[in-house]
Amino acid sequence: MKNYGELQKLLFSIDGRGYSAYKEIKGEYDFGKYILSIDHVQADPFAPPSKCRIIISRKEANFPDELLDTKDKIIASSDFLTRAFSDSIYRFNKGERGTGKSGLLTIDRCGQEMLERTSVLINKNHIEVRFEIGLPANGRRVLGKAANHIFSDILPQIVEDGVLYKNIDQKTMKKQVDLILDQEYIRRQLDKKGLIAFIANGSVLPRESGISDRPLLKGAIPFKSPDSFEIEFLLPNHGLIKGMGIPRGITLIVGGGYHGKSTLLKALEMGVYNHISGDGREFVITRKDAVKIRAEDGRSVEKVNISPFINNLPNNKDTVKFSTDNASGSTSQATNVMEALEAGTKLLLIDEDTSATNFMIRDGRMQKLVSKDKEPITPFIDKVRPLYKEYEVSTILIVGGSGDYFDVADQVIMMDEYVPKDVTVTAKNIANTVGYEREKAEENNFGSITSRVPLKSAFIKSGKEGRIKPKGHYTILYGRSAIDLSSLEQLTDESQTNCIAAMIDFLGKRVFDDNISISEAADKLFKQIENSGLDSISPYTGHPGNLALPRKHELCGAINRYRELRIKA
Repeated sequence: MKNYGELQKLLFSIDGRGYSAYKEIKGEYDFGKYILSIDHVQADPFAPPSKCRIIISRKEANFPDELLDTKDKIIASSDFLTRAFSDSIYRFNKGERGTGKSGLLTIDRCGQEMLERTSVLINKNHIEVRFEIGLPANGRRVLGKAANHIFSDILPQIVEDGVLYKNIDQKTMKKQVDLILDQEYIRRQLDKKGLIAFIANGSVLPRESGISDRPLLKGAIPFKSPDSFEIEFLLPNHGLIKGMGIPRGITLIVGGGYHGKSTLLKALEMGVYNHISGDGREFVITRKDAVKIRAEDGRSVEKVNISPFINNLPNNKDTVKFSTDNASGSTSQATNVMEALEAGTKLLLIDEDTSATNFMIRDGRMQKLVSKDKEPITPFIDKVRPLYKEYEVSTILIVGGSGDYFDVADQVIMMDEYVPKDVTVTAKNIANTVGYEREKAEENNFGSITSRVPLKSAFIKSGKEGRIKPKGHYTILYGRSAIDLSSLEQLTDESQTNCIAAMIDFLGKRVFDDNISISEAADKLFKQIENSGLDSISPYTGHPGNLALPRKHELCGAINRYRELRIKA
């Protein structure tokens, strides 16, 4: 290992040379308080920035052990340090230092959620901060003196302000650690109390705009539970908290347009994650395996058993092993439900607005006009109750135009100008009135949920055909195939997409073997991450890139949307 003085000499010696001379600085340098590791040097000033790490001993950073002695605490602390390092960078990241990305320092960007990331690694002995830097250039010539200023002057100050416990906002960090412990406490209590979700009184659910995840600060109506749904928790740190507990079963969210139905469901979708203080949804807690379901016209489907919903298609098309390159609204939504069940969800979240109408309902008039033997679709309304009875899978469903769902609901919540009201009794009374009643389904069972085994050959390719690369939030390029993730609405962070790409690559090379199902392979991979960390599946040596752990359901969702996926017959 070299000392920082040798790095300085190197930078001065290559000043003015061609940009490739920067390759000479790759390695580790002792800065006294910390080690700087330059893991990857960019080939060009316009290329992705160089990858570096700060490695500092726990003793030097001096964080209290009680903030770092459990996995949840480490996730909260790593998230906090990523934000602190980013804030420290921002104070120094001003002004141009040359061509392309010259002088630009970056670290993984955190949103409103606390996710397990690779940006800050905390182990028993060290804290590692992984960041990127655009090495300064004039045209394609090295600016060695400018680089030295960054490494010798700016970076040590960033470390001082953003990594040492004595200089960070200690009260805010402790508050974040306490918050994640309270959030996980509620999540563990949900199942014990027969609940699938909890929304604390006072929560702020609306966001400031359709393209922002930040809370609406002006004009938002704080959430208040109806008395009949109100429960309380005594949290380890926050103390007593009250709010709306949603029981297992079938829950309808009704109300007029623009009264807050979709806002409530969106909060529940994102309640699978823990949120930072000030988000407004800190105590909106949904069971972690909840999956948002929608129609997805045009998606590919590979041998999915959609027979619980669709049978007797024209041309005798197989629905037990249904495949298509261009699914319709109904077949895509049936597929999305069955794939979520295959991956093990116990809670479906559905919005009528993003659903295929013929998948969701056939009213009494249509039943009289089109006989059952002419309709291959068994609508969701006829399956939602058997799904709960047989598999204990609950559903939360926004309904704005189909009162027939009153018959199958366990509870009905009406949003009235963003205020929830319990209208279950009224809805049931309406359901019992005489009119054009639907004919109830004769069958009372849901049907089978089939596990599928992918063929390894679909994932093992050489050269350019085997390359996998994330492109933004909702696309992964795998060889010549683009995996479209835009309908995975609970995918909340671009770094989760980065991670999914790494996970699929890892599964294809090391886990899939023509005998293991998609769900089993995902479980095996998450077990490895639990035991060995996210770094263990990263394609990068030293610096693992900007990765944030997705859920199993988004990983499986991405695999299922891979158009070259092939399932064992």
